[in-house]
Amino acid sequence: MKYERSVRVNAGFADTVEAVRGALAEQGFGVLTEIDVTATLKAKLDHDMEPYLILGACNPPLAHQALEVDRTIGLLLPCNVVVRADGEGTVVQALDPATMVELTGLPDLAPVAADATRRLDAALSALGATV
Repeated sequence: MKYERSVRVNAGFADTVEAVRGALAEQGFGVLTEIDVTATLKAKLDHDMEPYLILGACNPPLAHQALEVDRTIGLLLPCNVVVRADGEGTVVQALDPATMVELTGLPDLAPVAADATRRLDAALSALGATV
């Protein structure tokens, strides 16, 4: 089962992170959490890896709608967006919101997932990326 939506951006990591934040904001998402995986693995395991950042993005109206359908859905929130260096470019990946419907089996989540998908796809497309 494919569970992500991905694009490749022909730009550096830092510029892409800034662009992702802006594109998400344009679609009503705020970034609630930020995990610098590279720094964490270096600090905890002395492991070096490429720049890798996880952004916990949230669109409050969509989160509210999902929580009204199923309080347990919080386990799948916020929408994680990964930005990671890959060769000369950067890959941006977002969890496919349809995964919420598939995992829970709750058809009432489908409209929320469809709206979230539309917004995330618009954000990813705004990056001028290639699939």
